[in-house]
Amino acid sequence: MDHPDFARRRQQMVREQIAARGMREPLVLDAMLAVAREDFVPPPMREFAYEDTALALPDAAVLQQPWALALGLAALALRGGERVLEIGTGCGYASALLARIAAEVYTVEPDARLAEQAAGYFALHFPQRVHVRHGLPEAGWSEQAPFDAILVHADLPQAARRGLCEQLAQGGRLVASVPAGSRAPELIRIRRVSELQYQREDIADLHLLTPQTAPPAASGAQARDAAEAALAVAVARSGQVFEDLEDVDLEPLLRRIGQARVVLIGDATHGTSEFYRMRQRITRALIERRGFDFVAIESDWPDAARIDQYVRQAEVSPARWQAFARFPTWMWRNREVADFVDWLHAYNSELPAARRVAFHGLDLYSLYRSIERVLEYLDRVDPDAARVARQRYGCLSPWEADPASYAHAALSSGYRSCEQEVVAMLRDMLHSQGDYSANDGESFLDALQNARLVANAERYYRTMYYGSRTAWNLRDGHMFETLRTLLDFRGPHSRAVVWAHNSHLGDSAATEMGARGEFNVGRLCRRHFGAAVCSIGMASHAGEVAAAPSWDATMQVMALRPSLEHSWERVFHDSGAPGLLLALREAAPSGDLGELLRPRLQRAVGVVYRPHAELASHYYESVLARQFDEFVWIDRSHAVSPLAPAQSPGMGGTYPFGV
Repeated sequence: MDHPDFARRRQQMVREQIAARGMREPLVLDAMLAVAREDFVPPPMREFAYEDTALALPDAAVLQQPWALALGLAALALRGGERVLEIGTGCGYASALLARIAAEVYTVEPDARLAEQAAGYFALHFPQRVHVRHGLPEAGWSEQAPFDAILVHADLPQAARRGLCEQLAQGGRLVASVPAGSRAPELIRIRRVSELQYQREDIADLHLLTPQTAPPAASGAQARDAAEAALAVAVARSGQVFEDLEDVDLEPLLRRIGQARVVLIGDATHGTSEFYRMRQRITRALIERRGFDFVAIESDWPDAARIDQYVRQAEVSPARWQAFARFPTWMWRNREVADFVDWLHAYNSELPAARRVAFHGLDLYSLYRSIERVLEYLDRVDPDAARVARQRYGCLSPWEADPASYAHAALSSGYRSCEQEVVAMLRDMLHSQGDYSANDGESFLDALQNARLVANAERYYRTMYYGSRTAWNLRDGHMFETLRTLLDFRGPHSRAVVWAHNSHLGDSAATEMGARGEFNVGRLCRRHFGAAVCSIGMASHAGEVAAAPSWDATMQVMALRPSLEHSWERVFHDSGAPGLLLALREAAPSGDLGELLRPRLQRAVGVVYRPHAELASHYYESVLARQFDEFVWIDRSHAVSPLAPAQSPGMGGTYPFGV
């Protein structure tokens, strides 16, 4: 019988660790609600049964992180009634989940003791449904083949996986993590499409946090603590310490930026006032004293275009549509951004139209608003092309209420993707570039970028369901492509300031992102612009942050937990500086600062904050001195101040954040 506390914690696990991260497969969710995870954990460890991490069990088995296992189960695409082969029974938890979904489960375990233990459990709980064999993983269970699905936990070479694929029925799926022993493996799916043909799909990237099995030796811990203390002292000595953001002397920073053409200014959260205010101060100085001529932010192109029309004094109907009206509204619709937008509006009012500083968006979430903008443009300049565009974009119309559901539909064999139609539309726009742009270059740039956004967004939504590196790389590749388009459009002397999260702007090659095959805007900029790019990161220790507990939930002002031990944030906190600006590139780390070249944990909070699962959800490893050129430290932070849609500062009721 369920212990009531375990039952409650199981429900919380499914709600907060699985469903809140986007899992929509009802059979997987129901199975994880039904199977008591604590039954597969020794009594001394049962209090950790529902933690958001993997558990290293005393018998050498590993209990997978719930989210990682849920992804694997969902990738099998089971609908009930199937025959499933599992390779690597382990403690038996995954086998029990499969038994809740499939008709029969055949599971192979190479460890005789674990196989015997699992067989005893399933004889009591799932008789006739779960069959356990002690045997070699690569051998599978050929006499019971073919199988509708195969789930592989064991670390098998590619040749062994190919052999197992031969035990699949036609249309069957094999799901495995490769390489299985890695901290950041890739979840793949191999589908048998015919007798001799197989199709591989990259499904998701898994960031696996396995707990330490034993604390470090006392002497090792003491040495590490001494090195961290020395690093904290060196950071305080080498950095530019400040009490208040408004008192920071930016002239040394501007000298170090020098002739850089692109300045990337990151943040560690999307809801911290100090990050936005410091970013605004630096950007104003770059515009006024270094001639930077546009700002590009991690927002949708159509929303930022509305702001651009305001700051560059363009004629526009303020009620046409609302900027930043969808989740997460507070990310850009806040007092801190509004102050900068009003300043830029006033600054541009003193300049001729050709020299006014622009404001653009880089992101690709605005699939349907971008379709509307393309159609508006073509209706005006080429009605025949507009009719063709409506037919092509009509493929995406069923998913307008929930674009993310398009990904789920496109994964099923019964629904085709819309890739051909939207790519054809972009190709036609590019083919007609000479005719269209001759009349109004700015309008054509807007329409072309929206057409490019639709093509990339279609691919993004098609790949984002499981959160694979393909989706991340597509999104950051789109943002970088947009940045380059803007620089090319504005000419060889144009200079850009980019606002986005640290995870997009710090060089991914210096983080674990690079190890799992992800790149970002920061990496692409360094590769393309070299020394002509300067990247600035930001972080804080504790305080408060504006965030939501899950995607599409209501924003809350949440307490930001104190940073974890042995993280970069803890090192800077231990420096004792309330605020600090550290020139990482100029410091050329050596001596005690040489520790800046070693990997440590770094916190990343986006628009969703899960304080109960901080380590698994919000920390990743980075080498700080290679990730950024400059680093801004704020020890204690405060939440941004969201603007309600009805608020209308600056334009007497026609402010771009509201109508």
